[in-house]
Amino acid sequence: MAPITTSRVEFDEIPTVVGIFSAFGLVFTVSLFAWICCQRRSSKSNKTPPYKFVHVLKGVDIYPENLSSKKKFGGDDKNEAKNKSAVPKVSLHLDLEKRDLNGNFPKTNLKAGSPPDLENVTPKLFTEREKETVSPESLKSSTSLTSEEKQEKLGTLFLSLEYNFEKKAFVVNIKEAQGLPAMDEQSMTSDPYIKMTILPEKKHKVKTRVLRKTLDPVFDETFTFYGIPYPHIQELSLHFTILSFDRFSRDDIIGEVLIPLSGIELSDGKMLMNREIIKRNAKKSSGRGELLVSLCYQSTTNTLTVVVLKARHLPKSDVSGLSDPYVKVNLYHAKKRISKKKTHVKKCTPNAVFNELFVFDIPCESLEEISVEFLVLDSERGSRNEVIGRLVLGATAEGSSGGHWKEICDFPRRQIAKWHMLCDG
Repeated sequence: MAPITTSRVEFDEIPTVVGIFSAFGLVFTVSLFAWICCQRRSSKSNKTPPYKFVHVLKGVDIYPENLSSKKKFGGDDKNEAKNKSAVPKVSLHLDLEKRDLNGNFPKTNLKAGSPPDLENVTPKLFTEREKETVSPESLKSSTSLTSEEKQEKLGTLFLSLEYNFEKKAFVVNIKEAQGLPAMDEQSMTSDPYIKMTILPEKKHKVKTRVLRKTLDPVFDETFTFYGIPYPHIQELSLHFTILSFDRFSRDDIIGEVLIPLSGIELSDGKMLMNREIIKRNAKKSSGRGELLVSLCYQSTTNTLTVVVLKARHLPKSDVSGLSDPYVKVNLYHAKKRISKKKTHVKKCTPNAVFNELFVFDIPCESLEEISVEFLVLDSERGSRNEVIGRLVLGATAEGSSGGHWKEICDFPRRQIAKWHMLCDG
């Protein structure tokens, strides 16, 4: 009987030992989980936030050496700006810390002023140590404008130029634009941005961010171009295109500014200048090439058949001298785009053969309010494709385009093909 009692006591001690080990295991697991959570929280607090906006420049190197420096744009607090006699030195590189999730800077309250007032405010962006020179051409009054330009004011562009001899870099700072026209008739405002190209090679193409709902955008964006010798600066020209972003159709072109750099001396330091924005000649067609298209209207099925056949004599859009063209076809009804198609890209050729057919459904029984837009674009990886040329066929078109459209309407069920000169996009 004694052995039986001893074994029973041993069996009663086993659950107690298991319970003790389970309690230790639970405490260890909870402690480990709490330690992991604390480590993750501390790592998130110390982690550097990613950059919200980065310029993508084709063929240009950017070295943001002073990303920690902060700059103030616009005039959120005018009283504070008056009390401060100097503002921290503007960096030659991009400041990415002030942008929001969309890549835009905080909205400023800077109001448009007359050119004399702006000339007194703009130099505050620079310290007294920097040498400043003002271009004589920037002091020209509006009296030198033609009568046509006086009737339609498109605003003024303000910028500065500088050459860094130590780094052999050409620096362009697009400051702001004032007095832009409203491209949106409903809100009576615009969403402006600026494209800049260095001519004649067109090797460097850059653009600013889009500023929403403003006619006086303050960009204050600096573009640094490395590897341009100072003697070569005199042979270049700067071309600025001012546009208004449109989410649902092609961006509206507000105007352009061309600044030849011949005769401009940058050896004395930063140069401030302003230029009147002039209207872009959209009817210019020389050097844009030609496009062969064929159209046929089926009145029984209310369909329009469009065939993009060939393109020839396209201009050189790439540094290598060759383009990668393709054609985008947009169908409009009462100035509203209702359908879009595009061809395949043809690599490295100024004379492309497409032979691609598209069929569009027409939402009406006639072609009076229908128009077809052909955009010939150059395919570029890593940036927005550039428009080589443009062609519009419709009832309001003039010249050969209008004649072609009239034949399409007068002779339904007949495929009619014609060559057309391309206009600037």
